[in-house]
Amino acid sequence: MLGWRDAFEPGMITMGSAPLLLETLIGHASVSRDSNLDLIRFIEGYLDDFGVHYERIENDDGSKANLLARIGPDVAGGVVLSGHTDVVPVDGQPWTSDPFSLTDRGDGRLYGRGSCDMKGFIACALALVPAWVEQPLERPIYLAFSYDEEVGCLGAPRMIERLMAGHPRPAAVIVGEPTLMAPVVAQKGITNLRTTVTGCEAHSSQVNQGVSAIHIAARLVTRIEDIMAELRDEGRVDDAFNVGHSSLHVGKIQGGTAINIMARECRFDWEIRHLPQDGFDEVFRRFETFSHTLESELQHRSPRVSIRTEPLTETVPGLADRDNAEALALCHALLGERDSEAVAYATEAGQFQRAGLATVICGPGSIAQAHQPDEYIEISQLDACMAFMQRLGKHLCRD
Repeated sequence: MLGWRDAFEPGMITMGSAPLLLETLIGHASVSRDSNLDLIRFIEGYLDDFGVHYERIENDDGSKANLLARIGPDVAGGVVLSGHTDVVPVDGQPWTSDPFSLTDRGDGRLYGRGSCDMKGFIACALALVPAWVEQPLERPIYLAFSYDEEVGCLGAPRMIERLMAGHPRPAAVIVGEPTLMAPVVAQKGITNLRTTVTGCEAHSSQVNQGVSAIHIAARLVTRIEDIMAELRDEGRVDDAFNVGHSSLHVGKIQGGTAINIMARECRFDWEIRHLPQDGFDEVFRRFETFSHTLESELQHRSPRVSIRTEPLTETVPGLADRDNAEALALCHALLGERDSEAVAYATEAGQFQRAGLATVICGPGSIAQAHQPDEYIEISQLDACMAFMQRLGKHLCRD
């Protein structure tokens, strides 16, 4: 493929520009466990070539960074295009091509890690920069590229804080997660948790002398599943979601040292994906009440028994279908009238909404391909996103 600079002769913006940029973005692996600074430096250099104002917002040790850029005047009423720069690992996945090299197999798809989640959206936004800087924008376009979305939406809050403190209030935020270019108005929130159970060791033939941490953990895991059933039976259901209730799931568990020793410790990692109207506290309180009661009961047998639960990440808030009229109207103006949807996965959209910004999720590609081996994006989806962003630029040139 051509290098990206070769694609941008003066006045030349084509639907083919996005794949050229996507090739470079995917070549910067930016897996969440590693730094994303090489990718950020590439984007900074690209924006420098077009005279775009931007700033880095780094994490505590400077190993990762958000990038917030503004194209157009520093006035209220702009539109934020939000995307995350990190991708999930490829370890153990049976890829049939290099995941960090964009591959065109001639089937209308472009393969590579992050192609749909969500470097395709970022590539489209960057491809339109040369056109946007030449247009008489009356309201700005912000590019808000974050780090560590895949491990708990860790970077976006700092960037949102800087956006709100340093710029006039935007009118709308579009988070470009893969939705097949349909506007999504609601998402579940998520909190990752770790519960550590301490029991009392004893020989397994003397069960009355000990308390097995594994057995305690089993009761807690069962309670976690029961809470889901309670929520469903109580009618706490939103049929807009394909899983209509808040979901709780235990993903990892480990404990014990030998089959004939009552386990002293057992630990399990789990998650709550809550409906926006439930909230994390409402769901977690049910587990916490059971946990405290069980701990108190078992401490009569052994004072060593303890049950401790701690969050592994801050709660990522859900996106509720409210206060989003400007963002939804913008999507309808640029896409035509389309039914809005809800998704079960978590994004940074709820964090923007929590800051008081009208927010929707809308981007190219399908979530069904995200995190998969041979992840791909349809070229037609990139074309649709490019057309959407071209119309956005023209829209912001009008009153």
